[in-house]
Amino acid sequence: MEVLRPQLIRIDGRNYRKNPVQEQTYQHEEDEEDFYQGSMECADEPCDAYEVEQTPQGFRSTVRAPSLLYKHIVGRRGDTRKKIEMETKTSISIPKPGEDGEIVITGQHRNGVISARTRIDVLLDTFRRKQPFTHFLAFFLNEVEVQEGFLRFQEEVLAKCSMDHGVDSSIFQNPKKLHLTIGMLVLLSEEEIQQTCEMLQKCKEEFIKLQELVDRVLERFQASGLIVKEWNSVKLHATVMNTLFRKDPNVV
Repeated sequence: MEVLRPQLIRIDGRNYRKNPVQEQTYQHEEDEEDFYQGSMECADEPCDAYEVEQTPQGFRSTVRAPSLLYKHIVGRRGDTRKKIEMETKTSISIPKPGEDGEIVITGQHRNGVISARTRIDVLLDTFRRKQPFTHFLAFFLNEVEVQEGFLRFQEEVLAKCSMDHGVDSSIFQNPKKLHLTIGMLVLLSEEEIQQTCEMLQKCKEEFIKLQELVDRVLERFQASGLIVKEWNSVKLHATVMNTLFRKDPNVV
């Protein structure tokens, strides 16, 4: 196929570019051995945005985090926590695995507590990004007219492209699952799920226009850390075809 002159297929009054099917598998590997050293290169500057409480013994700051991420703060054999404590001259208390609570940082010097808090936040953010998505924000397209239009689209595609390699009914979305995606989330605790529900309710009450709604919803979830910031505005779309829908991965 000529890259600059792709084949065009007209379906339901619209032109669609026909691209060759290319399926790729990406392998993601984690190497925690040298991670701490590399990540901390950007975490040495104290940040005044954190709340630090002065106590009779010195200073104190707390961090709420899902218990699933505690192990990344502790590190193998406790090495990561010990290293942070030694370099920032602080003491870090972490709840036991499976227990919800706060990570507590204490120290004699405010800058040391802030530095430890910054490093912990870097670790939490980095390893949260490595977790698989657990939820997604979306508007379901459950109107009858939309679903009927999608089925007509599917019929025309199969009629015109059924002889093409890899094009069959298995790569089409289920009409009942059509949706407009806003963003993907990593929710690692019941507390974060509850936080998500509360944020969505507030967004529903405050925003009106659809594009404004999805942009502002994305903005709030990015600010909360539950969605990684990759763009400033949502490009509304509904996925109607995807080879990942195919039940048998051996069929191409």
